[in-house]
Amino acid sequence: MVVPAVVAALLGGCGGSEQSAGEPKGSFPVKIVQASFSPLQAMAHKVKLVLKVRNTGTSTMPNVAVTTDSFSYVSSYPGLADNKRPVWIVDEGPGPIPKRPVQTVAVDPPGGGQTAYVNTWALGPLAPGRTRTFVWHVTPVKAGVHNLNFVVAAGLNGKARAHVSRSGSVEGEGGAPAGRFRVAISGRPPQRYVNPETGKLTPGTYPPGRYAQ
Repeated sequence: MVVPAVVAALLGGCGGSEQSAGEPKGSFPVKIVQASFSPLQAMAHKVKLVLKVRNTGTSTMPNVAVTTDSFSYVSSYPGLADNKRPVWIVDEGPGPIPKRPVQTVAVDPPGGGQTAYVNTWALGPLAPGRTRTFVWHVTPVKAGVHNLNFVVAAGLNGKARAHVSRSGSVEGEGGAPAGRFRVAISGRPPQRYVNPETGKLTPGTYPPGRYAQ
């Protein structure tokens, strides 16, 4: 479930001057055609966050981007070297995995859409009528009820702005294309067992007697 929200200043990160150089000024209507993130999750059980964004205008968006502010939280526990702690660990972000200069094993690949801005992923220009899909593979690591906010942008330095397309129309400006997921994370990991026939982890409890000799 997505609750519409005005999420201000999510793009107020640092750096990114090279990635946003030469960004044209303008306002671009967009429509969020899909926003999915399971409202019921469990610790250590991987889930996907999916956002599909469509350019409903007549001009190409310079660099369609999504920023979130909620993959981590600020802890008040004393003596921490870093008070930012994860609610979700991002195992892989949007975009193709970038090629590495040497052959190696990818550990928690970030995705090629990462930017120099904090918690922002960009997937390049978006032509009129086209749709771009952002997918995050994440693992919840903090139990409780949490909100995850997101906002869509047309560029990285603020010159190109995105606004909600009203009823699919390109006329008139709506608010910022943003939203919020409210998620309950269980403190107990989901039950699984190793299936002797496949050797893979299978959701649920081990079927009694099924594999008895």
